[in-house]
Parts: sequence; C-alpha cells; structure tokens
Amino acid sequence: MPNSAETIIRVVDLHKSYYDGEAELPVLQGINLEIYMSELLAIVGASGVGKSTLLHLIGTLDRPTTGSVLYDEHDIFTLPDTELARFRNKEIGFVFQFHHLLPEFTALENVAMGALITTSNDKTVYKEAEALLDYVGLSERLSHFPSQLSGGERQRVAIARSLINKPKIVLADEPTGNLDRRSSEAVLELLWDLNSKSGQTFVIVTHNQELTQQVDRVVQLVDGNISSG
Repeated sequence: MPNSAETIIRVVDLHKSYYDGEAELPVLQGINLEIYMSELLAIVGASGVGKSTLLHLIGTLDRPTTGSVLYDEHDIFTLPDTELARFRNKEIGFVFQFHHLLPEFTALENVAMGALITTSNDKTVYKEAEALLDYVGLSERLSHFPSQLSGGERQRVAIARSLINKPKIVLADEPTGNLDRRSSEAVLELLWDLNSKSGQTFVIVTHNQELTQQVDRVVQLVDGNISSG
C-alpha cells in the first residue's frame, strides 16, 4: 500500500498465550501490523501458527495477553466488555469458514438478526437484509433455511449478514475453505466486488493461493510473528 494510505487499525506489540495448568503456550509473540482503509489484506501461514488467533484479536472476539489493537488510534481493549461487544457489532463484520448460520431461522432472518439487536425498526432492517441477499445473488432464497441451501449459498448468506450494520472492516477466516472450486470462485468474486464498490477493508485468513494473488497485500505469520522475508 502507498505511504499515503490511511491506517484504520494498528496492532502494537501484540502477545497472546494460553495456559495448560501452569505451562504457558505462547501463540502470538509481538505482532506489529498496520491495516489500511479499503485494502484487501491476506494473512497466511502454516496451520497452528496463530492466524485465526490474530484475526480474533483484531476482531475483539478475544483479549490479548499484552499489547494493543487501535481503531482510529483508540485502544479498543480499554473498553469494558459490554461496550466492546457494542463496538464489535457495529464496526466489524465476520465471515467464518463454517458459516455459523442459525438453523432455525431463514436466510432473511439470519442476515437481519445482527441489526435487530441495535434497532427497533424491523421494517427497515428487513428491507436492507433483502437488498443484501439480492446483491449476493440470493433473492430467490429469502425464506429458505440453511439446511435448504448449498454450501456456497450459505456462505453468501454469511457474507450478507456480515454487512448488515455497514461495518468499516470485514474479517474473514478461511471463507472458501469449506467450498468446492466453483463456489469458492463465486465467493471470491463477491468479496472483490464488495471491496471495489463499498471501499470496506477486508482482512482474510486463507490457504487459498488464488486468493493471495489477487489481494493488495499478503502478511505471513511464522513462529508467532510476522515474517520479514
């Protein structure tokens, strides 16, 4: 990215350890990273190296052992849990390898749910959810339950759900890892289109080599830190 690019997230000396009894299991060991407005950033590395852990910390799903994650230069982990949850719901969208759709709700309801938490205007929320499902090519699947959708369709519902609150950043953990090649290509095309049209920032953990060739920047994790090689 050019030096003039605006930094939206700054990760500073981030450490994360887990504990097995008294034994410390360090996963991340001093990550420093800047993420820029409107970029497509891929995080790669061997299995177990801490890619998903880093994504979860950036997304405030977990707290670091030490270190900071700054959104627009505000250290987000200074917030109490309730405010952190509110920030997460409003500012960050998530897409996971396994879509995590709620099976008892329709595609439309799954997409709308994140916005219904913060507003009482049901009619507007459902209208926006319908528009998002139309955008991702699922206008004929609004009333279908997850069990009635293909893997690629479920992932597109998950992408629509991640966008309902118009987040500044979308974090995706292996979004094509559970899909066949055709569905994977369709999801990638959708992500590129979203980034191009909306200007949202996308951070994607992936093993997909095709994906890494199409992003703005690739960051590789090795032994709990970012490789400089």
